[in-house]
Amino acid sequence: VQLQAFGGGLVQAGDSLTLSCAVSGRTFSSYPMGWFRQAPMSERQFVAAVAWSGITLYADSVKGRFTISRDNAKNTVYLEMNSLKPEDTAVYYCAASTLAAQAFAVFGKSGGNYVYWGQGTEVTVSS
Repeated sequence: VQLQAFGGGLVQAGDSLTLSCAVSGRTFSSYPMGWFRQAPMSERQFVAAVAWSGITLYADSVKGRFTISRDNAKNTVYLEMNSLKPEDTAVYYCAASTLAAQAFAVFGKSGGNYVYWGQGTEVTVSS
C-alpha cells in the first residue's frame, strides 16, 4: 500500500486549506484512514480518522474546524482545515489502518494502529 499526501502550504491564520491523500496498492475502501501531524520538537499527534463506513474521529483541538472525508471511488482521503491557527503548523501525515470496524472507535486515534504511512505534507500557518 502506498500513500501520497499533498496540499500543504503557507497560509495565514483564519485561512482554509484542504489536504489530500491518494492511496494505491490494495483495496482502499476497507481501510480506516487517519491524519496525524508532527510539529517541530513535538511528538506526533492524532488529528482525525474515518472508517470505511464514514464514522469519524477527531482530536479535540481540531473538532469543529477540520473535516475528514473519503472518496472510495477515487481512493482518496481528504482533510479540510478551516479557521487555521498558528498552532496547526506541522507536517501532516496520512495513514491507513487495518483495524476492524468494531475496534475503530476505541483504537482509531492511536498511531500505533496504523500500518501504512505516507510522506508528510507541510502546513505552515502564520499569525
